[in-house]
Amino acid sequence: MSADQLILFGLIALLFIFLIWGRIRYDLTAFAALVIAALAGVVPKDQIFSGFGHPAVVIIALVLIVSRGLSRSGAIEMLARNLINTSRSLSKHIALMGFVSGMLSSIMNNVAALALLMPIDMQAAQRSKRSPALTLMPLSFASILGGMVTLIGTPPNIVIATFRETALGEPYSMFSFAPVGIAVATTGVLFIVLIGWRLIPVDGGKNSLAELGDLQDYISNAKVPEESKIIGKTLKDLEPTAEESDVNILGLVRRGKRLPGTARREAIRKGDLVVLEGRPDGIDQFIGASGLQHVGAEKYEGMLTNAVSLVEVVVPKGAMIDGRTAMGVRLLSRHNVTLLGISRKGRRIREQVRKAQIKAGDILLLLGPEEALSDVVEWLGCLSLAKRGLEVPQRSKAWVAVGVFAAAILTASVGWVYLPVALAAVVVVYVIMDIVPLSQVFESVEWPVIVLLGSMIPIGAALEASGGTTLVANAIVDWTSGWPTVAVLTVLMLITMTLSDVLNNVATALIAAPIGIDIATRLNANPDSFLMAVAVAASCAFLTPIGHKNNTIIMGPGGYKFGDYWRMGLPLEILVVVVSIPMILLVWPL
Repeated sequence: MSADQLILFGLIALLFIFLIWGRIRYDLTAFAALVIAALAGVVPKDQIFSGFGHPAVVIIALVLIVSRGLSRSGAIEMLARNLINTSRSLSKHIALMGFVSGMLSSIMNNVAALALLMPIDMQAAQRSKRSPALTLMPLSFASILGGMVTLIGTPPNIVIATFRETALGEPYSMFSFAPVGIAVATTGVLFIVLIGWRLIPVDGGKNSLAELGDLQDYISNAKVPEESKIIGKTLKDLEPTAEESDVNILGLVRRGKRLPGTARREAIRKGDLVVLEGRPDGIDQFIGASGLQHVGAEKYEGMLTNAVSLVEVVVPKGAMIDGRTAMGVRLLSRHNVTLLGISRKGRRIREQVRKAQIKAGDILLLLGPEEALSDVVEWLGCLSLAKRGLEVPQRSKAWVAVGVFAAAILTASVGWVYLPVALAAVVVVYVIMDIVPLSQVFESVEWPVIVLLGSMIPIGAALEASGGTTLVANAIVDWTSGWPTVAVLTVLMLITMTLSDVLNNVATALIAAPIGIDIATRLNANPDSFLMAVAVAASCAFLTPIGHKNNTIIMGPGGYKFGDYWRMGLPLEILVVVVSIPMILLVWPL
């Protein structure tokens, strides 16, 4: 093994460790790895930042902007509005939402598809008085499956397509993934509808929609203002009022420090913070009855009552607020928006809410001026759990948005226009027609994924150029010596699928694709078979909430625990392997 190979393998091993650990954002981790690789001299100077101009990076960014345009045009809303029908049985609702989610995910980014349908699903659950835990996981899994159908449905497909162009001279087209993708997605959704949702743990269903919809289990702080009637009293004195409001008093914060114990007999002073747990309406009732004040509420004095609104949002992995605090991003001082509460299933948040570190999957309760909340939610990188009515879709432009997008896909599919150029033309039209305002173009792009991909591409290319991927491929072939080629294909798929459950799927595809090509070369097999196996496996992250952003998004609203996903996810992954291998052999023979 050469020195360059040793450095690259060691660097990639550290990169995997940090990505699995998850305490440092994956984009920063990947970019740091690129810098280290450049300093070590294993990535040539002229290739260090080449990944950021790679076609895969450009296509992913453009797809995200186009997805925003389809959403803002109202095209998706018109379809989604017809989905809510409380007379449908649970299984019929899951079937409808699953197939619609799968179809949407095939023509737009699957994260965007989930973001559009999740509020609809939760509203349907509320009207039917059932827990959203029963439907959110099926919805998430269906959106992941649907992304496998086309080139633009999920980033791994884009990575695999552009890698094929580098390795074999020609990329996959828009619908090259469709034969295998449709078979896998259809079978997977049918499994979810008929069997899968019944495997969701009973504990997950305990998070009734009454608990979620009313935002129960929020931890909030209330400030003791000057001349408050409770100054000099104790928390014990406030317990009868708290009981009437169905609120728990958790403690007292003074000068930024939590008083020991629950400080039940400590005299309350001006400026203290009372730590509360309960529903927003209960907390608000208690604050009014006790003469307290929402932290930051003084910022809204003088405003009309109806100008201040509450909004409930979920924090996806990689959001700007993920890993930071409300105080750290100056949410109140810079944007006049207060973080009233944090709902985090499985663990109470004891520190001050504004100083609490936000984590992916948290549900946040924000209070602020109605006209500012929409922009702030987007700036934070969060997703609304209910319709806010703050952004009016351009409904009159819905068919125009759909028509322009369809024309771009058609011209790219028949080879008349290069796909990135076709998508770029769609973005230009959307901006000119104000379907996507210029101010939202850059906000639409998921920059952490762009940085991750742009950083990983040169590292992967260096590993391939150094012979590292061939080394790994040889090891797999030697380990499976004497096995049928289809068995080696299955082993590669299982390894890739396992990595995808704990790593970002883009990183998984970037590492596994060149290994697949090298294995095919060593076995004198069709490289397309191995690339398709990697594409399917890299998109299958059903065992954990960290393997795919959609699974992280639903964790808080669904009340799921880390160990809840594999119950439905494991048989689904087995089914994907059973269905995809024969289809790959049929469409892309060895």
